[in-house]
Amino acid sequence: MFKLKGVIFLTVVIMLMAFSCSDTKSEQPLLTAEIPLHLEEHIDDARIEDSEIPDDIPAVVEWNFDEPQPDWKALPQRDIPFEPTQLSQIDDALRVTPGKSTEEDNEYAGGGIYIDVPDWAREDWARVQVRARTSDKVSLIGLRFNLPEESDTDDEFTPPYLYRGESAPVINDGSVQTYSLRADWSGGRWEGSWRQLILTFFAEKPGSIDILSVMVIPKEADYAVESTGVKAEIRNRVYRRTLFTHAPAQLEYQVRVPEFGRLDFGLGVLRDDYPVTFRVEVRPRGGEPATMLEESYGDREAWGQRSIDLGEYAGRTVTLALETDAERAGTIAFWGAPTVSGSTRVAEKPNVIFYVIDGAGAEYMSLYGYNRRTTPNLERLAAEGAVFEWAYSNSSWTRPSDASFMTSLQNSVIGGAGKNGFNVVPDEVLTMAQHLHRASYQTGVFTSNPNAGKMSGLEREVDFFQEDWVEFLYGESGNWKESSRYLHDAFWKWREEYPAEPYWVHFQTVDVHGDFPAAAPFSGLFVDPEQAKMWLEWEDRLNKEGGSHIYSEAYEKIGLSRVAFFTVMQGLYDETMAYNDYQIGRLVQRLKAKGEWENTLLIVGSDHSIRAAAQDMGIAIQDSLPPGWHQRRYRPYSSPLLRPSVSRIPLLFVWQWHIKGGQRFSEPVVSMIDVLPTILDLVGLPLPEVMQGQSLAPLLLGTGSCEQRPVILDEFYVDSKTGELRGFIEVIDGRWGASLEINPWLDLPPEQQRTVHLLLYDLWNDPYCLRSVHEEQPDLVKKYTMFLKKQFEAHQALGKHFTQSEDVVLTPEQLETLRSLGYIK
Repeated sequence: MFKLKGVIFLTVVIMLMAFSCSDTKSEQPLLTAEIPLHLEEHIDDARIEDSEIPDDIPAVVEWNFDEPQPDWKALPQRDIPFEPTQLSQIDDALRVTPGKSTEEDNEYAGGGIYIDVPDWAREDWARVQVRARTSDKVSLIGLRFNLPEESDTDDEFTPPYLYRGESAPVINDGSVQTYSLRADWSGGRWEGSWRQLILTFFAEKPGSIDILSVMVIPKEADYAVESTGVKAEIRNRVYRRTLFTHAPAQLEYQVRVPEFGRLDFGLGVLRDDYPVTFRVEVRPRGGEPATMLEESYGDREAWGQRSIDLGEYAGRTVTLALETDAERAGTIAFWGAPTVSGSTRVAEKPNVIFYVIDGAGAEYMSLYGYNRRTTPNLERLAAEGAVFEWAYSNSSWTRPSDASFMTSLQNSVIGGAGKNGFNVVPDEVLTMAQHLHRASYQTGVFTSNPNAGKMSGLEREVDFFQEDWVEFLYGESGNWKESSRYLHDAFWKWREEYPAEPYWVHFQTVDVHGDFPAAAPFSGLFVDPEQAKMWLEWEDRLNKEGGSHIYSEAYEKIGLSRVAFFTVMQGLYDETMAYNDYQIGRLVQRLKAKGEWENTLLIVGSDHSIRAAAQDMGIAIQDSLPPGWHQRRYRPYSSPLLRPSVSRIPLLFVWQWHIKGGQRFSEPVVSMIDVLPTILDLVGLPLPEVMQGQSLAPLLLGTGSCEQRPVILDEFYVDSKTGELRGFIEVIDGRWGASLEINPWLDLPPEQQRTVHLLLYDLWNDPYCLRSVHEEQPDLVKKYTMFLKKQFEAHQALGKHFTQSEDVVLTPEQLETLRSLGYIK
């Protein structure tokens, strides 16, 4: 059986914290709320009493495999096309050998292990940590939950588990690594208790992985280091920037209440067996204290949204006390995004709406001259603002792209797709949300793509963060194609709960991301319903024969015209674009009706073009296909990043009375990495000390010009064995586009290896990048090879600026290079 690991190691920390928690300040800073005041960010300015960490924190559950653990068993295979998983005990570990594929010409291997657990409530647990090592081609570890009953199976393919949890790439250099996987998340609607803990493994070739230990860590352990602090907490699919305490506790703030003052917050608890009594008391100087709220709350699955009217104290200095109490001492209580605000309009700072249409191709928008009227609302908005004719994303898919435009740093600077499999923004890098939050903006994120959220570390300092993608994938109330409608509804609900201004909001919709046909009434706008039905049948047949990507052999196998398939697909994509455009029009109409439009800066852009959303339709309908030059390890037929169907995106700025309407800029060529400095410049906030984009504000406001820079695109992955970055760095420089491969994969089959590492495109004569002219332009090949290598070296050097190591020092040459490229001041 498993062992219980105590928390004795916390005793010293608890003793030390007791001194700091009992500290009372004779002089507290006076806080003002003329613009939204985030109380959780002012813990150091609060007087804290009684909040203490309990001594009965639930224990960590741990299995160590330096001795046999017979309760761990091989995962039943069911319908998975792999041989059974083999288990063997070695000196210090359980050796797991996933079963070989049973399909011909397939070297993959897959399988897993599981153990019964005593009907846990999954919400009580924070994460599962697995210590493991391998030198084989095991590439993925996954957390799964509960074995299916026989009644859960049917004639279709059934996986050997009910719920899919997080996964992470495996580092296969033989070192011992720790993989941390969230226990409270699953890709589906969870029902019942947690009965089995399952670990799955996938390998590119047969091999084994050694499991040294598995730990399951309870949530309360995450709150055992400090008695009062700030964390992002999720309830009913909403993350909030949360102030937590251990009840009984009291936090006192000295606040000067503004006109029309109010306090908005969410109530939350970690456990439902010990309800928490929340109390808010106002103590005016020279007046009688008043209890504004006293409520017992015990729903751990949902936020209890509350609002308190402070208007009667306008202009007065008060002590604002947030108090919690519970029958069990040390019970954790949450104050979700506690915000004091006043009148709803602060004219000095505009609201900012950053609207990302995930997968929007500029070439398929009537805003950019497309022959179907897909974006009439954006056309009307363009008459009120400014459009950049040539704008690009900096990567080909969401995770690296969002991390770049939220920080104004390239993917290779941030670190590429790291060893944990994510493009997590380093803690040392400020995101767009952090810049605005620290300027007292209320911050909200509404996304239907997990790559645009917590998976990328973009939830930091976001007051309200809603990820609706699970609901769309598995719920009854929504789907991908209508994400804009659901996200807009969530936004307006948030505005009712937190009506103060200014606010910054990031939308990321996935209406156009491949869920066809469009929602009514836009289905049938460009494609006949019978054609749409036939297309879905074609897609199903193609997938059964190897997939519908443009290079698939399935078209010949089933006798289907590739051109016919993608011609219909183009129309279906256009319908979803029209639907999202309609919803943007409704959003703007409501902003105008509420009187917010005149004080709102709207930016509409995208994280990539259609290639990652709905395949490369513009290429697919050609009579012949271009060569698959970019033979990447994971994407063998991917296109150069600079191809317009990969990275050409819309970019529109609207701010009434500030940005002149009807402007269209064909120069400079810009990219999404310019958005952060532009927003900060427009709202009057300081620019980051280190950034790679440039502010376009002088051009937009008519006060100056902007530098014509080459556009850089890059996308990298960390080699799990060597730790070096592998991938592509590319440039769009006037007539020429160049793509340089860095550290090519050497373990690819010969037919997938490239001998040419720089491809060169004549964008004037070959805008779709169908044919590389590297053989015809050796001088340009030399020029751009040197240029891109220098860029990559500069990115590597700049990345050292964002490291916690005190030993990293940039050389004078590196500093000069970074300055010459405009990356540091």
